[in-house]
Amino acid sequence: MSTNAGLNSNQIDLSALIRNRRSLIVGVIISIALFLFLELNYGWRQGALFLVGLFAGIALYYAAFGFTAGWREVVRTGRGAGLRAQMLMLGITVVVFSLLISQGQVFGTEVVGRIAPLNMAVAFGAFVFGLGMQLGGGCASGTLFTVGGGNFRMFITLIAFIAGSVIGTWHWDSWQDAPGIAPIVLSESFGPLGGIMVSLIIITIVWVTTIVYERNKHGAAIIKPRDKFSLLRGPWPLMAGALALVLVQVATLVLAGRPWGVTSGLALWGAKFMGIFSLDVSAWPYWARTAQALSLEQSVFNNITSVMNFGIILGAFIAASLARKFFPTLKIQSGHIVSAVIGGLLMGYGARLAFGCNIGAYFSGIGSTSMHGWLWFVAAFAGSIIGTKLRPKFGMQ
Repeated sequence: MSTNAGLNSNQIDLSALIRNRRSLIVGVIISIALFLFLELNYGWRQGALFLVGLFAGIALYYAAFGFTAGWREVVRTGRGAGLRAQMLMLGITVVVFSLLISQGQVFGTEVVGRIAPLNMAVAFGAFVFGLGMQLGGGCASGTLFTVGGGNFRMFITLIAFIAGSVIGTWHWDSWQDAPGIAPIVLSESFGPLGGIMVSLIIITIVWVTTIVYERNKHGAAIIKPRDKFSLLRGPWPLMAGALALVLVQVATLVLAGRPWGVTSGLALWGAKFMGIFSLDVSAWPYWARTAQALSLEQSVFNNITSVMNFGIILGAFIAASLARKFFPTLKIQSGHIVSAVIGGLLMGYGARLAFGCNIGAYFSGIGSTSMHGWLWFVAAFAGSIIGTKLRPKFGMQ
């Protein structure tokens, strides 16, 4: 009996090894082919940005750096290690971004931050996004890297995310007169060094608050170390993931001239898909703007955000294969399907109203010392609390 069980286990292990070797080869071949295609047809920057996205996918997968899970842990268990890792990431980014953006140009490329007003559109959109990311099972970057890792449920979330993004672009114009105030950029109000100091004070307050809250609930604040660490197979410590994402942000700023974003690419994919069925969105105010109109006319491979998103998916695909964890399955509970659809729609819609997602608004906004990033954080966290409370109704923890 035990011998048969051992044979079956060995067969399963061998099957998983073969499957992951094949998926690794496929992922590497596709990545090389896409890089060369971009390099030859769209220039070296586009190829380099694809590689940055590829690295982001690997880092996100190995560090399991999901913004969603970090926030959910604070609500469910009171543990704040994930949120503190985000604060470290934000603090370093603020320092580097402020110094680079103050120069105006970096290696001949003009660089600008991610700036937006503080209004009800940002607050409402972020709240809806925070609610949706808990029901959907991941944020914007989290959805992409888990799809690349073979999670079919998150593929459903991604499709709904794209659909919600299209709806958001349809309603975009009606939110442009939402009450609020003009952008507040700390580095402009207080100078680069003053902006850094004020930002670091806010970050420190959040950091200390998580420690106090965790100690009140558990008696001590801890960061759980990884039992094992492998550069090529993971898992990576949370802090390593945070530092890796800082590199992604800085590389994106230097190569693209602006911070990292994710969700505008998903909206573009949805608009392109609608075009296949002769549904023209070009007259919508969102798409009538110069940059968006140009994106509609051009190939998705000419779009920086799309190219980086492709890289994230492929990077996670390669990482999952190296870790021998690529095992897609179609077995999904009905409640999980419903929550994936609802969550994806909410995230897509919310991101269009709030000038971005956890990457484009929260990470890039705060990194640029724009106070809309902090408004996004507060509103999205409030939505995340409600989303966490609703998860059990869909059969999720």
